[in-house]
Amino acid sequence: MIEKTYLKTKPECKVKFALPAETVGDAKNVALVGDFNNWDCTANLMKKQKSGVFVSTLNLDIDTAYQFRYVLDGTEWLNDEMADDYVPSPISYDSNGVISL
Repeated sequence: MIEKTYLKTKPECKVKFALPAETVGDAKNVALVGDFNNWDCTANLMKKQKSGVFVSTLNLDIDTAYQFRYVLDGTEWLNDEMADDYVPSPISYDSNGVISL
């Protein structure tokens, strides 16, 4: 799930990324990676809510498209089915999700 809230005071959008418990399965750690953090699996670890949903919120620049994915336990890469678009990954046969702001 992706929620976008455009800020009135800055050229930014507050973006909430959420992965449901059934998607995450038994994973202990979920990272949000993408253009916004140089694909660093330690930069945006998602927080597990009481419901089991993993959540991360970022303020991102508007008028920009960012590629992103989720990494479960440092090994399994997932896309978000709510992404605005998908593009081929430059480093694998997978595709990356895209969020357009």
